[in-house]
Amino acid sequence: MNTNMGSADRLIRLVAAVVFAVLVFAGVVKGTWGWIFAVLAAVFVLTSLIGFCPLYVPFRISTKSKTK
Repeated sequence: MNTNMGSADRLIRLVAAVVFAVLVFAGVVKGTWGWIFAVLAAVFVLTSLIGFCPLYVPFRISTKSKTK
């Protein structure tokens, strides 16, 4: 599996995941939205760690810098 995420994209996802997790665990977001935020946070962390976003594939998107 080739990576398709650049370092800036990965960092933004990690920051968003932390924000979502803090909102859920602080009790600011509850119920269904809390579960949605928790799942999004988990997905963002996972995709950031592996450097691959499956949603980018059908659209042929890559935020990874081109190397020569």
